[in-house]
Amino acid sequence: MPIALLALTLSAFAIGTTEFVIVGLVPTIAGDLGVSLPSAGLLVSLYALGVAIGAPVLTALTGKWNRKHVLLSLMALFVAGNILAWQAPSYESLITARILTGLAHGVFFSIGSTIATGLVSKDKEASAIAIMFTGLTVALVTGVPLGTWIGQNFGWRATFLVVSGLGTLALIGSALLVPNNLKQSKPATLGEQMKVLVQPRLLLVYLMTILGYGGTFTAFTYLAPILQEESGFAPSAISLIMLVYGVSVAVGNIYGGKLADKNGPIRALSFIFTILSAILFALTFTMESKVAAVITVLVWGAFAFGSVPGLQVYVVQLAEKFAPNAVDVASGLNIAAFNIGIALGSIIGGSIVDGMQLSDTAWIGALITLIALVATRYSGHLDKSMLAASDKV
Repeated sequence: MPIALLALTLSAFAIGTTEFVIVGLVPTIAGDLGVSLPSAGLLVSLYALGVAIGAPVLTALTGKWNRKHVLLSLMALFVAGNILAWQAPSYESLITARILTGLAHGVFFSIGSTIATGLVSKDKEASAIAIMFTGLTVALVTGVPLGTWIGQNFGWRATFLVVSGLGTLALIGSALLVPNNLKQSKPATLGEQMKVLVQPRLLLVYLMTILGYGGTFTAFTYLAPILQEESGFAPSAISLIMLVYGVSVAVGNIYGGKLADKNGPIRALSFIFTILSAILFALTFTMESKVAAVITVLVWGAFAFGSVPGLQVYVVQLAEKFAPNAVDVASGLNIAAFNIGIALGSIIGGSIVDGMQLSDTAWIGALITLIALVATRYSGHLDKSMLAASDKV
């Protein structure tokens, strides 16, 4: 594998860290800037909206640019956004910084796979993509807990300074190692992307994605305050619990992929959403005990992101049937759907914290995940109906 892949992997690591580290820092940022927990939680939502907008819109607008130039511009924007977050004098300027870094994130993962495959021969393309996405997984396992620890011990601003340093290293690595003459496929126009959005079956998958992630992030956005205020953990313990959660996520991702390969995406997703809703409902009660809370969080991590492989495989399968000329676009829009789910979940969670109790985020998140399960079962029913109709023909 070419060494240029390391630059992409480091970029994915830095980007993954800056997206999710905010979850462990919500109480710290709220206290320092003098804003409420829901206002601090809004930093998760606005970042995710930046990703959701950036992925389709900026990818289309930069479609004709040299791939390396786009990559370097994205990493420069990412570094600038994190430096702005480090120096943010106010809550409003921190919001601006989060939106900027979210825009960079959205386009990076839209073009990152194409760049990775352009670096290797045809028979190594899947491995190249897997290596790049390893950066995102490693960020959840190590970057997020480490960033949380730095933020709690040296101030939340220090976390963004460190992440901007990682982004700078990735930018330099990309400038030196990524070749200029990368292959470039014909860019999808915004019009072609919008055509995907009128396909009912694809819209149903995007709804499954939004609800599945919305349910998780209704509670996950406020995990740090839940552990501190409801379970009684000291702030210093949060980074260790985030480490446990990250390891569990990494295992769950692998398990979720194997489950989808073995049983098909609908059965795998039905199982994952069923367990996930049960875990979130259980968290409503287990968060009152330190031991029970950690065990619940550990199991939660194993299922929280386990739906990603199944949802991505499923959207590609349906796109091949209903939008064969826009499979990449359909897949990219599902990444946007993940982030819309994150944004909506954290907004709903903020409203719950504002008007109800912290503990209510868990059972309401469970209800949202149950709706994702219903949507999944309905999509499976449509698949069976379509198969039965084709057999009759």
